[in-house]
Amino acid sequence: MTTTMAKSAAWCARWLVCVGLLGAASVLHAQSNNYPNKPIRLVVGYAPGGVADITARMVAQKLSDALGQQVVVDNKPSAGGIVAGETVAKADADGYTLLHMNYGNAVSAAMFNKMPYDIKRDFQPISAMGFFDVVMLVDKSSDIQSVQDFITKARANPEKYNIGTVSLGSGQHMSAVLFKSLTGLNATIVPYRTTPSLMLALKSKDIAVAFEIISPAMPLIRGGEIKAMAVSSGSRFRGLPEVPTLAESGVKGYNVTAWNGVAAPAKTPRPIIERLNKEINAALALPDVRSKFQDVGIDARGGTPEELRDILSTEIDKWNNLVTTMKLERQ
Repeated sequence: MTTTMAKSAAWCARWLVCVGLLGAASVLHAQSNNYPNKPIRLVVGYAPGGVADITARMVAQKLSDALGQQVVVDNKPSAGGIVAGETVAKADADGYTLLHMNYGNAVSAAMFNKMPYDIKRDFQPISAMGFFDVVMLVDKSSDIQSVQDFITKARANPEKYNIGTVSLGSGQHMSAVLFKSLTGLNATIVPYRTTPSLMLALKSKDIAVAFEIISPAMPLIRGGEIKAMAVSSGSRFRGLPEVPTLAESGVKGYNVTAWNGVAAPAKTPRPIIERLNKEINAALALPDVRSKFQDVGIDARGGTPEELRDILSTEIDKWNNLVTTMKLERQ
């Protein structure tokens, strides 16, 4: 009798588990089919007006049109985009809170010892949005004529020929660290809080060269106030075709491509990820979006969730290796 009752209890328990799983699956299916039925929040880890904010708002508007629900950009600026990341990591995995992810997130994963989330585990990548360069800059009146000229001068006088970037541990800062690593220079890297303060330091000769993403530098380059020595990626930037890459300029192995994209909390239902991926890629194919992205120095390019996950993983490994090689202090 006892054995029979035990078997019955076990059977009932299994039946209840199955019913529960079927119920949960039904709810997820219903949510996915009904998605979206309310506004979506796209959290950006940078202040309004910057390249991250500009591109996020362009895509958000197109997504609003395609999805029939407003996609609202929510700016939460902080070092390394950590506050934005934490906000999304802790959100419900229902597709209504998304993260504007970028190469800075990969750098933060390498530079910070303690993070409130695991960038690989706690997010589901959806799609890349764009790729862009970091550019090596000098003032228009600088005596530096080329990348190799700077390397020669910096080797002879490292105290005079220093390098400026924004924010210690930023993608721009790490791009400069990689430059030092590959050239063997002993030049000092000086971090500034903002791009305007970095550009002022360059024009005031407080720094010899600067590493900055191309978007905020373009107006000054086009206006002739500063000169672009080289771009960071493996191919020349179409907006400045006369400017060589750092690899072309003799820095063998140098290749840094900045990027941004969109991610959701882990465990967001696959149908929702696929819907968002489809609409993001459709938005990026629109001529007006591509043109606006190009105006700020970005190549509008999407892809699959798996491709963005691979980019993120590769970038984290790359910056981790650089931090170890250069014996940088993790924050």
